[in-house]
Amino acid sequence: MRKYETMYVLRPDLEEEAIKQTVQKFSNLIAEQGGQVEKVDEWGKRKLAYPINHFREGYYVLMNFTAGPSVPQELERVYKITDQVIRYLIVREDE
Repeated sequence: MRKYETMYVLRPDLEEEAIKQTVQKFSNLIAEQGGQVEKVDEWGKRKLAYPINHFREGYYVLMNFTAGPSVPQELERVYKITDQVIRYLIVREDE
């Protein structure tokens, strides 16, 4: 099991309930794949450095988790097909 950190930016026009459902969806995905979510840190709305898809701000979420090497690949695949996500990054933490 390896430690990973992912940050994703959600569309700023989402309602609070939709944001909670999306965050829970990604946490459940990691758990279903055999990983374990250690921490979910919702930073809230922040201004973007540059416009992305005509949005000037986004809702930032930072998540730390432990999982096997196949989980980040599946997580990235789901990020790509989820319309609410405008940017994401998954990084493996060093020992």
